[in-house]
Amino acid sequence: MVKRINRSNIIFGSLLLTGLIGAVYEAYQCNKIEKVNHAILAGQQIADDAYPYLQKFAAAYDQGEKQDYKHAVQTYGQLLETSPTASEQAKIQFNIANNLFVSGLIRRINDDGTLQDEARYAYSQAKMAYEQSLRLAPLERAAKFNLSLLHSVMSNNMKPAPKDQSTMELSNLPIGLP
Repeated sequence: MVKRINRSNIIFGSLLLTGLIGAVYEAYQCNKIEKVNHAILAGQQIADDAYPYLQKFAAAYDQGEKQDYKHAVQTYGQLLETSPTASEQAKIQFNIANNLFVSGLIRRINDDGTLQDEARYAYSQAKMAYEQSLRLAPLERAAKFNLSLLHSVMSNNMKPAPKDQSTMELSNLPIGLP
């Protein structure tokens, strides 16, 4: 009987010790996550090297907030190379599209009402990024809404800017396709 009680005490003691170690580890993880969340809410950069993905994401978001859209898109593109999950890829594509869309909006319109080439390119890239985001997360309402806004900005009758045809021929070959 005493032998059985000692064996039970050892088993329950080891279970108790395992539970205490697990509880301490979870408390440590919650504390780290809370520090990161406070840094994000305060608008600060994440300085902890344990979260490189979040650090890069926050840096890209900050670049977009500072209207540095080109670098924000590049930083989000670097995040795509880290093989994120499908939901993270959808968020990254959504943010890429947002930065490209706003970048296209600040471009000027030519005197004849046509878009500048940079704006047209930004819109087409934003459209592809929104569509990719929706392929990865089809129920994302914000991406659907922003894509519909983009379609309203990019009207179908918006013609490209006329290109100046060079009058000089380099040889006896005609300019253009046969």
